[in-house]
Amino acid sequence: MQSPENLAMTVFSPKHPLWLVGFRPFFALACLAGAFLPVAWILIFKGVLPAPSPHFSPVQWHAHEMFYGFGWAVLGGFLLTSTKNWVGVRGYHGTTLMVLAAAWLLERLAMAFGGNWPTPLFLLASNLFVPGLIALLLATLIRHRNTDSYRLDNSFFLVALPLFWLAKLLLLTPDHFNLGWSMTLGLFRVAFLVMLERTMTQFMRSAFQVEILRRPALDLAIKLLAVILVFGALLPGTLAKGLELLLALLLLVRLAFWHPLKAFTRLDIGIMFLGYLAIVGQLLIDALPPPGNTGWVGTVSVHLFTFGAMGLVIPAMIVRIANGHTGRKVVFTRYDKTVLWLMILALGLRLVGPQFAPGTYLRWLDLAATCWLLAFGLLGWRYIPRLFQARIDGKEH
Repeated sequence: MQSPENLAMTVFSPKHPLWLVGFRPFFALACLAGAFLPVAWILIFKGVLPAPSPHFSPVQWHAHEMFYGFGWAVLGGFLLTSTKNWVGVRGYHGTTLMVLAAAWLLERLAMAFGGNWPTPLFLLASNLFVPGLIALLLATLIRHRNTDSYRLDNSFFLVALPLFWLAKLLLLTPDHFNLGWSMTLGLFRVAFLVMLERTMTQFMRSAFQVEILRRPALDLAIKLLAVILVFGALLPGTLAKGLELLLALLLLVRLAFWHPLKAFTRLDIGIMFLGYLAIVGQLLIDALPPPGNTGWVGTVSVHLFTFGAMGLVIPAMIVRIANGHTGRKVVFTRYDKTVLWLMILALGLRLVGPQFAPGTYLRWLDLAATCWLLAFGLLGWRYIPRLFQARIDGKEH
């Protein structure tokens, strides 16, 4: 076993196991971000910590860091790993991943402490990671398009990936913040829908020996609607709400043929369905009038997506990929299931609790952030060491 000193020396080598595949560094960073960013936000929101930067409001910082710090660490790690498999190439590794990870860290520093940096330096530091990673992913998908096993499907990533950078820039622009976060949420929704329809086919076949409904016309309509709704904030209100209702209806119709009752008998599969339903719920809450005279307490729509879709699906994704791609069996142990239950609890605390006891709103936020800290802390404690180690089955990557 390597000593801490030797590990510190070798981890900076491009040949270290951490830099063999994209999921390794970025899932490690995602665990750290998922644990600490929500806690940092609560402390900023309550005035315990100062606002990060005069370049943007605290709410802009929070939205940016959860979407483009935490969310893009996961999405980037997933796509760096998946795209190489889709097109049949080695994939980015070594020095390229080291530079990307350094860019991610630099962006976090700029967002937290770059308020007094010269504007050109701040803009450079905060715009290296996402556009750099997008350029690499697009290069892979375009250069190897003829060998892409999901060629038609991946056209949606060819459209969505460049739009992420535009949405990021808008999100940090005070006059366009609402458009920026709306586009960002919509783009993540596209990515999650594409990933869920692919992976759930495999999961349900493997776990229950059943085939789920896959009708090309229906799947295409769902993805096209999702892409249109990326620009929902620019559409007339009535049209946007109508399209959201239509997308929610199509998703529910498809789900009815995905054997949901079977899926909910297993937590590791059922939590993916809960994430799918969270997407439906977010669309319905956006499209329908709020309940009662006072409406929803808090920003329920956006947080149903971030806590429900991202918060539930991402830990399960990390467990599956971190096990399977390090040569281990994909088995959810009691430890892993504890992480998933903590995230389900966080969802209830953040969204349900305030509706019944709005007077203790800040306490609900505290509890939800604590669940994220515990869940991603446990996830990191178990899996980050594995991400630093070579595969146990003897394969290189």
